[in-house]
Amino acid sequence: MDRPGGIVADRLAAPLFSRLWPSVAVYWLVTAAMSLLIFLPRSTDYIGRDNDDVMRLVEVRDLLAGQNWFDLMQYRLGLAEGTLMHWSRLVDLPIAGLIKLFSLFLEPLQAEAVAATLWPFLLMPFLLFPLGLACRRLGGASAMHVGLGLGAIFIFTCVRFSPGALDHHNVQLVLAMWIAAMLVDPQKRVSSYGAAAFACALAIAVGAETVPLVAIACVIVALQWLWHGEAFARSARAFGLSLTLSISAFFFLTVPPRSYGVVTCDNLSFGFYTLSALGGTALFLMASLPRTPPRAGRLMLVAITGGLILLAAVLVAPACLGDPLGSLDPMLVELWLKAVSEARPFLTEMAAEPGVAGGFYAVGFFAIVICLCRSLRGEAVEIHIILAALVGVSWGVALVQVRGAFFANMLSILPLSLLIADLRQRAAARPKHIGLALGYIGTVLASVPIIWAFGGVIVINGWRDGFDVSALSQPGEPDASGAETGECGSAADMASLNKLDTGVVAAPSNSGADILRWTPHRVLSAPYHRNQKGMLTELHIGLAQPAEAEAFLRGAGVTIVAFCETDPQTRSLIRLKADGFYAGLARGAVPGYLQPVGEIRNGGFQFYRVLPAGG
Repeated sequence: MDRPGGIVADRLAAPLFSRLWPSVAVYWLVTAAMSLLIFLPRSTDYIGRDNDDVMRLVEVRDLLAGQNWFDLMQYRLGLAEGTLMHWSRLVDLPIAGLIKLFSLFLEPLQAEAVAATLWPFLLMPFLLFPLGLACRRLGGASAMHVGLGLGAIFIFTCVRFSPGALDHHNVQLVLAMWIAAMLVDPQKRVSSYGAAAFACALAIAVGAETVPLVAIACVIVALQWLWHGEAFARSARAFGLSLTLSISAFFFLTVPPRSYGVVTCDNLSFGFYTLSALGGTALFLMASLPRTPPRAGRLMLVAITGGLILLAAVLVAPACLGDPLGSLDPMLVELWLKAVSEARPFLTEMAAEPGVAGGFYAVGFFAIVICLCRSLRGEAVEIHIILAALVGVSWGVALVQVRGAFFANMLSILPLSLLIADLRQRAAARPKHIGLALGYIGTVLASVPIIWAFGGVIVINGWRDGFDVSALSQPGEPDASGAETGECGSAADMASLNKLDTGVVAAPSNSGADILRWTPHRVLSAPYHRNQKGMLTELHIGLAQPAEAEAFLRGAGVTIVAFCETDPQTRSLIRLKADGFYAGLARGAVPGYLQPVGEIRNGGFQFYRVLPAGG
C-alpha cells in the first residue's frame, strides 16, 4: 500500500531535482562532505602534497606581506637575483582574500589552513554548474544527473580538488568545463559564446597549459561561422568581441608595463595576447560584414585569417610554436624532468606504471570513439564533433604529458553522460533485454577513470604475481601530485633549520618549496623550469668532486648544505658520481670547509654549515 506522505514527497522532489541549481547544490555538498570526511582525517598537512600547492602558498604570503601585484619575483629562490615566477596573480588574489578574511578571527596558520581547505571546495560548484547545464540542455534532467554524478566522482577522485589543493590546475579544469559547456549550447545563444570566450581568455591568463584547448575552441567557432553563416553571426561576433576585450583586460591587469613587449611561452604575455586579440578581432569583423558571403567566400575568409594568424605567430612568438620546455638544459631534462611523474609521455607512463595508465587514457579514448560513432550515425552531429575535438586535443596533450589526462577525463563526461542517459532510457523501455542492461552498466563503469586504474592494477599485479591476493593490498591510483618517498623536510628538519642563521640553502629541488614555506632562508633549487640556474647549480654541487663543489658553493653564496641521502634525485647523483660531493657525504667523508650541525640521524636532513673561506 502506498504511503500518502511518500507520494506527496516524491511529487515535490521530482520538480525540485529536475532543476539545475538544487541538483548542483546537492551533488556539491555531498562531494565536499565525503572529501572532508575521508581525506581530511588522513591528512598530515593543511596544504596539498604537490610542490605547486606549497609554492602557491609562498606566493600568496608574499602578496599579503606587501609584494607588488605586478612583481612575481620569488626573491628567496635561486641565485642572488631570485626567480621570476610565471603564475598568475588572478589565482593568488582569491586565496589571499580568504586568508585575510579568516585572519580577522583566527591565528595566521589557522587562517591559512581554513582557506586552503575551503578553496578547492569553493571551486566545485563552478565546475558542476556548467557540466549540469550542458547535460540538461542536451539530454534533459536524466542526462543532467548522470553528468553531475560522473562529475562528482571525477572531483572526488581528482587530487586537484582535495583539501589543500592550491595549485592553479583546478581553476583551469573549471574554465575548461565552462568552455566546453558553452560551445555545445544547442541553441547557440549569444550569451553562451560570450561566456565561452571570457573563459578562454581567463584560462590563458591563469596558465598557458590550456592554450591548445583554447586554440581548438577558437577554431571550432570560426568553423561554425563558416558552416552556418548569417544564422550564427551574432554568436560569432559575441565570441570574437568577448575574447578580444577579455584578453586585453587580463593582459593589462596582470602584466607590468615594463613587460608589455616581452614574449614568454609559459604565461600570458605579448605573444599570446597579440594572437588572441588578433583572432578575436578578425572573427568579429568577419561576422559583422554588412552582407554575409556565401559558404565558399566564408571559407576563403577563414583560410586567409588563419594564415595571417599563423604568420603572426611565426613573426611574434616563434618559440611558442614548439615545446614550451624545449629550452630546458639537457642536464635538467635528464636528471629532473624525466623524473616528474605528471610530465611523462604516454610510452614512459606505460612503462613506469602500466596498471594505472588506463585511468589516464582509456576514458578519453572511449569518449572520442563514441563521439565519432554517434556523429557518423547522425546523432547530434555538430555537438559530437565539437566534443570530439575538445576531448581529442586534451587527449593528445596527455600523450605528450600525462597531466593533460585530467582535462580529457573531465571533458569526456559530457558525451558519455548523453550516451548513458540514452542507454538507460532504452534499457528501461525493454527491461527484459539483458544486452541493453549489460551495455548500460558496462558504459557507466567504462566512463569512470578510477575503475580503469584499479582494474589495470588488478590485472597487471595479478599477471605479474600470479594473482596473489596479497599483491593487491595496496592498489595504485591516478595521482599527479608528484609526491615521492625518501624526500626530507619533516617538522623536526625545519625546526633545526630555523635555528641556523638566515642564509642560502643548497638542498634537493623537491625540498625547496617546503624550505621557503617554513623558514626565512633562501634556497637554491625548487622544481620550476624558470629556476634553471639554481637547479643546475645544485646538481653541479652534488656531482662535483669536493674541491670543485666548494667553488660552486661559494660562488652561489651558499651558507648551509641540507643533505638528504634518501631523496630520489640525490640518490641518482650519488649513483652517477661515486667520487662526487654527495657521494662523499653519504659515506661520511665531510670536507674541511663544512661543519656538521646537530646530531647525525638515520633519516631526514643532515645540515652542514659552510665555513668562511680560509676558516
